[in-house]
Amino acid sequence: MSTPEILTEREEGVLRVRIHRLDKKNALTLAMYAALTAALTEAAEDAAVRAVVLTGGGDSFSSGNDIADFLAAPPAGEDSPVFRFLTALRQFEKPLLAAVNGPAVGIGVTMLLHCDLIYARSGATLAMPFVNLGLCPEGGSSLLLPRLIGYPRAAELLLLGEPFSAEQALEWGLINGIGADADATLELALGRARRLARQPAAAVRLAKMLLKRNEAEALRDTMALEGRHFIELLNAPEAAAALRAFVERRRG
Repeated sequence: MSTPEILTEREEGVLRVRIHRLDKKNALTLAMYAALTAALTEAAEDAAVRAVVLTGGGDSFSSGNDIADFLAAPPAGEDSPVFRFLTALRQFEKPLLAAVNGPAVGIGVTMLLHCDLIYARSGATLAMPFVNLGLCPEGGSSLLLPRLIGYPRAAELLLLGEPFSAEQALEWGLINGIGADADATLELALGRARRLARQPAAAVRLAKMLLKRNEAEALRDTMALEGRHFIELLNAPEAAAALRAFVERRRG
């Protein structure tokens, strides 16, 4: 299940999935999205896996899309690797946890909204600068974020691309806890995942389904709508200029 940039390890019924592209702050490529989707699909089908923990390698969780890779092969529809990954997150029926070991940007944050339990390193920063890049929210964030933290805060984070800290996320109820450092954060998430793995599997899955039942249809529709608009904006001059400028700043 592992690849050089998506590492997996299974122990005590828990599958640990680590984003591991340290030289690019764990920026995600098309191949990495495909590997993440495969890991979730296999975990869903493997009865020995009772919970999954997502984390990052080094000092970052994920800096979001690798913009150069993204521009070279932009998503064109539901079968694009990034949208397949987001669908796999939405459809995943087992407990899904995250250990945010460092900065998270863009889809590095929106993927967290699909997790059941989230733990973040003290001082970690998060941001969703979609609008800043001429794009729109994705991954169901336009629905899930205001439901979780209220419209006023969600508007600041999505319309202005305002960064926020793990401490703010905890205060707002967006995450479950904070670890003193990356190791402590991962152990928090793994400890909860091990507890979940010892719970009756059918009861856990049913409880998760019931918790998410009221938003399931709306989330599916919202993600489809976001995806269509995201592709439209990606092909517009505003986004193209903003993304090219972003790549040039990174190279400089």
